[in-house]
Amino acid sequence: MARKTKEDAELTYAALLDAAEQVFFDKGVAQTTLNDIAAAAGMTRGAIYWHFKDKADVLQALFKQAMLPMESMLVELDMCAETDPLGALRYMCIHALSNLARSTQQQRVFSIMFLKCENVGEVVTVMKDKLERRDECMARVRRKLLKAVEIGQLPADTDVFLSQQVLNSFMGGTMREWLLAPHLFALDTAAPAMVDMVLAGLRTNPPRLPAS
Repeated sequence: MARKTKEDAELTYAALLDAAEQVFFDKGVAQTTLNDIAAAAGMTRGAIYWHFKDKADVLQALFKQAMLPMESMLVELDMCAETDPLGALRYMCIHALSNLARSTQQQRVFSIMFLKCENVGEVVTVMKDKLERRDECMARVRRKLLKAVEIGQLPADTDVFLSQQVLNSFMGGTMREWLLAPHLFALDTAAPAMVDMVLAGLRTNPPRLPAS
């Protein structure tokens, strides 16, 4: 009986997250209430409060669930980046863009994250956590760039900080712009060429540290 109760709770949790994803996407975060989410899931207000303390808690869980595949992939890349850090960065960027293009769930969640999530009220804490996760990802990128300098894939005077800013701006900007108009081009098909263009510029003419 206990096992059945646990399974029911897990199914309820998943159904509420699915409903939240759709309602946040349709209405925006600020215009959505917990009642809206419960109603979309066909459940009572009590059901949602059993699993989540407030709307920010729902949003936090939604973002974490969407990022799990990427975080798992990043851990694997860390292990193979010692010998080919730029190759690992290339794989990471292409994988992230292709996954966005092929997953409707990723598209909805990233649209919520980039386009439909106002950084006010209770959502402020969620956005703070999002920034911390971004900083963790940026730290991983920085380590790979430093390794690329160390083994000679990049010049010794490469400005690693500016290089990681360029990569972050490219990835975030590409995702955001594509989500605004996904009909303009096939992101999964274009991703390798786009990433290779950025990395080619980084290899041949990276931002340089000022001469000491």
